[in-house]
Amino acid sequence: MKMKTSRVKAIDALRGFSLLGILLANMLIFQYGIWGKDELQYYSVSPNDKVFYYVIKIFVESSFMPIFTFLFGYSMIKMNESLQMKGMKIKRTFIKRAIILVVLGFLHSEFLWEGDILLFYGCMMIFLLMFLNRKPKTLLIWGMLLLFLTSLIGYGGVIEETPSEKNQMKEYVLQTIDVYGNGSYSEIRHHRITEMPLDLSDELFFIIVLLMPIFSASLFLIGMYAAKRNWFMNLEREKIYYCVGASVLLPIGIIFKSVYLFVPDGSWSGVMGMLGGNLLALGYICLFALLYTITQNYKLVKKFEDIGVLSLSNYLLQTIIFTFIFYGYGLGQFGKLGLINASLIALGVFTLQLYVSSWYLKYFKMGPVEKVLRFGTNITLKRKKDHNHENSVQL
Repeated sequence: MKMKTSRVKAIDALRGFSLLGILLANMLIFQYGIWGKDELQYYSVSPNDKVFYYVIKIFVESSFMPIFTFLFGYSMIKMNESLQMKGMKIKRTFIKRAIILVVLGFLHSEFLWEGDILLFYGCMMIFLLMFLNRKPKTLLIWGMLLLFLTSLIGYGGVIEETPSEKNQMKEYVLQTIDVYGNGSYSEIRHHRITEMPLDLSDELFFIIVLLMPIFSASLFLIGMYAAKRNWFMNLEREKIYYCVGASVLLPIGIIFKSVYLFVPDGSWSGVMGMLGGNLLALGYICLFALLYTITQNYKLVKKFEDIGVLSLSNYLLQTIIFTFIFYGYGLGQFGKLGLINASLIALGVFTLQLYVSSWYLKYFKMGPVEKVLRFGTNITLKRKKDHNHENSVQL
């Protein structure tokens, strides 16, 4: 069974759009490291790159990953509906899928890159099972409640680092610049796994891990609510809602993120920063849905649908390409290329992925990593029945 509604195509296109934003945001991590991206004083950054850095921080970072999060929750509901129609064991299927994501994420973070999201998404899938059969109203209430309550932890402004912590961060970043830019694969991997700029106790680390699903659940739940309400089912009829959403959420999100970036010491700046990223993401979703009603037949939009279908394979391929460009075992451009140049290369790579994805789908129904995920999910069920989930529902 393959769903062919414009709703699903819109979701695929939105997934492709979010993949572009995630790649641009990841240019900060690829080039400066997951800790160094907020410590640019230790890098040689041109004035133009500094301005572009603020553009990325306001318009891109923390506002495209939530779109992917929203889509993950949306897809869980649609997959749940599909499994119910087929009479399959729902929790068992989701748990197997989650385990595969966790394994892929572990391998990704252990052997390639520190910015992995798959392991976290696999864990969140298990956490979200308790919400699968909740009413739409319940999902919305919990989603909005967590969205605002978790933002309150940012109240009070930025906590000033002690001289010892500043020195520790400086030493870590300078060491990272040397190892990532000049080191071998084994040296980079060892540094990534063993070195940390902050000394976190085991107790504090455990508390952070325990609370992480709660602090991250809001957009997952709002996405699940949207799926139960069949958002993107009739884009023309829903156009007015997307127009209002984009008009309200986009400026609020941009203002909130700007205040956090330029007035970090304000009591409410942290709250606005945490809230602004998610509100801007929801605004982007509304804007994209609105534009999709006009452009859905354009060839370029079709290519975004295609790369969205292959999002998992393309996401991992981006890691391979850009770790080679920036790390010492490749071209060694860590901290050297500049943010504008890196972003232009990212746009070039993404454009190539758009065309390759469209070509690939002429011959295959799903990407290689998507096949692994599908095979692992279905492998124990084939003795009973040959099940085949619809290609357009992806996680």
